Amino acid sequence: MSFYRESVCPCLTHLAMSASSLRPYRQAVTRQASGRVLEIGVGSGANLGFYGNSVECVTGIDPSAGMLRRAAGVDTNIPVLLLQSAGEALPLESGSFDCVVSTWTLCSVSDPHLVLEEIGRVLKPGGHFLYVEHGLSPEENVSRWQDRLNPAWHRFAGGCNINRPISKIVAESSFRVVSDNNAYASGPRLFAFFYQGDAVR
Repeated sequence: MSFYRESVCPCLTHLAMSASSLRPYRQAVTRQASGRVLEIGVGSGANLGFYGNSVECVTGIDPSAGMLRRAAGVDTNIPVLLLQSAGEALPLESGSFDCVVSTWTLCSVSDPHLVLEEIGRVLKPGGHFLYVEHGLSPEENVSRWQDRLNPAWHRFAGGCNINRPISKIVAESSFRVVSDNNAYASGPRLFAFFYQGDAVR
């Protein structure tokens, strides 16, 4: 199981998250970022090449050493610091970031509410939490199957959950939601209901 988690799963995740269909979502999120940026769940670094000149530097955290090794090889024109850490306990100073970015990450953390607390802690007052995630469909016939399949999917996909109501989770946090745009992307509906948002500390 350890070999699958540390070697096979990072490779599969990298291939899945490198899909060209996800590129517009990555661009939409990263072009809003500015200043000192923290990326939660940086993974293999798929977002790093999209950050613009308004970004001073990026700190990327991920619990997987295998994913961070891939991220370290990404070419980028901005300073990047990569740290192995879980989002539930960030080894970072409070109020030290202008922006936090999360792309398809809240689905796999053990406690998304605690992660959002940590994001709020490290953000400066008025800082933005920018995200695109996948999760629970608003269609009952789809969400019912998401609930049924989630236990098996969670084990296979390295802790990913397909049935988290991301908008509800963010709304329950201390953030003020600025935008919340949700719709199906291309692909199987079990995995393709996307949540895109901007929330302010």
